[in-house]
Amino acid sequence: MPELPEAEVVAQQLRTHLLGAQLSECWVGRADIVREGLSTLSWYHGARLEGVERYGKSVALEFENKGELRYVVAELGMTGLLLFRDTQTKHPQHVHVRMSFTGGMNQNYAIGTLGGSDGCLCSIGAGLDRYRARRFGVDPLTVPRDEFVRLLQARRGRLKPLLMHQQVIAGIGNIYANEILFRARLHPNREVSRLRGSTIDTLYDTMQTVLHEAIACGGSSVKDFYAPDGTEGRYKRRHLVYGKEGQPCSNRCGRMIRRLQSERSSFFVPLANPTAFQGNSCRVHLRESVMKDCDCHTVSIT
Repeated sequence: MPELPEAEVVAQQLRTHLLGAQLSECWVGRADIVREGLSTLSWYHGARLEGVERYGKSVALEFENKGELRYVVAELGMTGLLLFRDTQTKHPQHVHVRMSFTGGMNQNYAIGTLGGSDGCLCSIGAGLDRYRARRFGVDPLTVPRDEFVRLLQARRGRLKPLLMHQQVIAGIGNIYANEILFRARLHPNREVSRLRGSTIDTLYDTMQTVLHEAIACGGSSVKDFYAPDGTEGRYKRRHLVYGKEGQPCSNRCGRMIRRLQSERSSFFVPLANPTAFQGNSCRVHLRESVMKDCDCHTVSIT
């Protein structure tokens, strides 16, 4: 379930608490969790954590040892978590890797824990750039607008699967694809090749807004996600369509949210997400009532 906003929250917390810390111990409970580089893990003992970056839905830890840089990439999958030592977990049987650190920016001893039934670690040597090029497309938070327009204009097929194609656009999953498309008034099955430039501009702006606001809210704790310190993401309180099949449209247009079953479930409101901009359609407004108990900023997209 963790997508780009959740992975960014994880990376931010790890930077705050562990940057500069030294890895003193690494325990692996299941060898198959380390998808690449298991034989190199001994190199990391005594290495210093020099950087933490997010790539798509993954978090990369940069270690330095005797002047050499290597990387551990945590691919969180559907249920993977990175948790600090004192954070309680509902499923301790799925804690498969423990990393013990000493020092760090807060000078506290901490353990980063990889949990989940389908997360994995990859130990990458100096070839991080090759790994990134193989696994990740453009980052939706940093891709320039003109590059995003060219990217979509060169593609064919349905819009929602393209947004979720990690080798094309890295980080957007089913939750945020649904929320972005609803706010942009675009049907999940809209043909990419038929999008006008102005429509792509709207999609770009909406994508940026949704992802930045989700990060500010700590992500979305829909099922299993918790930040490393155990806090839940609050952006689920702002979801307008995801998981809301059969509920009234948040715009009070009188229509009900429907679920379109394809490769992944899509949630939309007929005419609010028109397959083409024809006829009447309701406008998307994030009302104050949606923001109850959430300290994110209120915006309006029309």
